[in-house]
Amino acid sequence: MRTSGLLRMKNMKNMSDKKLNVSRAAMIAFVALWASYTCLLFVLFRNQAFHTDYMYYGSDVDAYLLEMQGIDSGFDFPYPVYFMLGRFFALFSDVRMGATLSVTLLNSLSPAFLSYFMLKELADKVRPGDKNRKAYECFILLVTFSVFFVSMLYPPEGRYIPGVPLRNLGVYSANPYYNQTYLSARGFAIVAFFLFAHILTYYEKRVDKKEYIVFSVFLLLATLTKPSFTFILVSAAAVHMIVRLIISRGKKFNAFLLLFLTAVPTLITLLIQFGGVFGSSSHAGDEGGIGFAIGKAWGVYTNNIVLAVMLAGAFPGVVMLLNLKRFKDHAVFRLSWEVMLAGFLEFLLLYEKGERLIHCNFAWGYMYGLFFVFVSGLMLLIENTVLKKQKMPVLVFEWAVYAWHLCCGLAFFKMLYLGGYFYV
Repeated sequence: MRTSGLLRMKNMKNMSDKKLNVSRAAMIAFVALWASYTCLLFVLFRNQAFHTDYMYYGSDVDAYLLEMQGIDSGFDFPYPVYFMLGRFFALFSDVRMGATLSVTLLNSLSPAFLSYFMLKELADKVRPGDKNRKAYECFILLVTFSVFFVSMLYPPEGRYIPGVPLRNLGVYSANPYYNQTYLSARGFAIVAFFLFAHILTYYEKRVDKKEYIVFSVFLLLATLTKPSFTFILVSAAAVHMIVRLIISRGKKFNAFLLLFLTAVPTLITLLIQFGGVFGSSSHAGDEGGIGFAIGKAWGVYTNNIVLAVMLAGAFPGVVMLLNLKRFKDHAVFRLSWEVMLAGFLEFLLLYEKGERLIHCNFAWGYMYGLFFVFVSGLMLLIENTVLKKQKMPVLVFEWAVYAWHLCCGLAFFKMLYLGGYFYV
């Protein structure tokens, strides 16, 4: 039994250390998709930075530009990566172009990192050595880039859903292309998420120092760019690990402690950021702080939260209900829903006091949760489709729901791209 266990651990380590090998066709497809995506988003971000009072208005963009110039913006942004990079680029241009280049560069990391993990998770696992491997890799890449354009479901222009007066606010999207700090942090969050999902499969048995360090660094980078993802990952991780510790009756305490240490730099950073946003010296002053109430912030924009959640996450919800058994063996799927639940509960139960209530800043964590359940749902759907693990009518239904999200997302993106206002 001991020998068998050691062999399983060795095989698991070999799988994690295995390099990703993709075909030349897949590399060409990736470069074409990535370059097109980057150029497309550069134009949108440039328009947001150079916007007029009536077009291309992004969330807090004007405040970001003031922050980069060292001018009091009326807000607190104690997460410096996006701003420091913007200031650097502004040395060679004006601050608006500096902000544009900063968010374009950071946002372009997201499809690059996600493509890597999607290929690593799906290419060898699903069709190793298949004669159609090139086409399959290109298919994975195409679907991967598509997930960056999905949005909430919403009715055609002029139609109204009772209790949900706005298409976006109150429902929210996995891809809020109007908020540059969220988009800047997402690439780092993707790496931290996938590494942590893998670490959870073995941390009670062994320690991979290299992977622990890389995870710690990317979690810290995500926190220093926008801490919203870190709030929900740390919350989900704490519950997951404490439950595992209780199940082991304390026998895995050393494993728990070692993994906890990877988050210490991030936790210290969060404490500093918390003081910067909610401390007495912040712009919120004594009126600031965090309150607890069910749906208070969420209710600013909708009085039908249940329907709003269904519109935002119909596809991942359908995939989850049709793949409940996969929670046991699919680490990414399981962690994505733990993160989603953490984001949902934080947005549902917490709010910022004072005038910041209407900003609904705890919604950013919920939107990260939406993004990752879309990703994991898509991974399962690709696997089920290629390996024919579900009946054809079921697969068609799941792909149809995903296509619905994608069509709405493309329409919403087009609206933003043509100068529309996200407050819809």
